[in-house]
Amino acid sequence: MYTVWRDEEFVYAGMSGRGAQREDFVVDSGGPSQAKGLWTRLNSHASGRRSGDQFNVYVCDRFIVPGLTPAQQRQIGQGQLFLDELTKSFIREHLGYRFAVYADGAEALAVERSIRGGALSAARPFLNPL
Repeated sequence: MYTVWRDEEFVYAGMSGRGAQREDFVVDSGGPSQAKGLWTRLNSHASGRRSGDQFNVYVCDRFIVPGLTPAQQRQIGQGQLFLDELTKSFIREHLGYRFAVYADGAEALAVERSIRGGALSAARPFLNPL
């Protein structure tokens, strides 16, 4: 379960591994390790690619699009500037994350929903409140 922050502003709460169990993340010492669960999700978010990543769509819609200048809009229309690249840059320059690991996906999902509903003193997340 993770939260995303812009300085002190609570931006987003999410989780990864909805159906996962603790043993799904045990690394086999005899084989190559692969990023799983949380790391895969955070890497996807950090990519800035909006296709298939709702977090990146939210970031683009709420932080990038409102600040576009007419010149940037023309560049996007001409294929000289890309929203995915602007989104990626914004995420990497302005956002950070915190995370907690839970015993299984069901517990992480319950905590995520509680936090999205306002359980933290920081209130509800800007991008995906319940």
